[in-house]
Amino acid sequence: MKTSFKFKIEPWKTVSEKLVQAMNIFDVYKTRMRLESEAHEASFSVLKAPDWINVMALTEDEQVILVEQFRYGIEAPTLELAGGVCDAGEAPLETAKRELLEETGYATDHWVSLGKVSSNPAMQDNYTHSYLATRCIKVSEQKLDGNERIQVHLFPIYDFLDYVYQGTIHHSLVAATTAKYLLHQRSQSL
Repeated sequence: MKTSFKFKIEPWKTVSEKLVQAMNIFDVYKTRMRLESEAHEASFSVLKAPDWINVMALTEDEQVILVEQFRYGIEAPTLELAGGVCDAGEAPLETAKRELLEETGYATDHWVSLGKVSSNPAMQDNYTHSYLATRCIKVSEQKLDGNERIQVHLFPIYDFLDYVYQGTIHHSLVAATTAKYLLHQRSQSL
């Protein structure tokens, strides 16, 4: 394993924060920041949100469990990994287990953390935690939220990877979890 990277760039310091708008899934802040070496200040918009999770879930016969749902931001359906928002006080692994069960009806006792990524560090303060769930079995029906309409699909891993490569699966955080999964698989084979 390589040594950790040493960041050299000067960090900006927060001078003040003001809540601009509280929303149901994030809060918008106007954040005033200062770069000390230049005595330079500027205002930035920051979205404060809870952490999220994504689950690379595989059945006992190594099928990837995917969810198809409509996404309001792009006004189109997407094909994704199961995922969701960490509830207040809920550990990311517990969120992963809950979301997999609620969205797909699948569960397992075989979990591996694949690490976390910054959801969008240019404007958001949260992280997305990625998990690998193996030997998943169907244990219940879906338990969807009021606005969720989700169809579950199972695909062989190579079809899933091809969908990511082709852009059929284009959610950036799903792509990040896929990369984490592939790096994990590579490390297991070394």
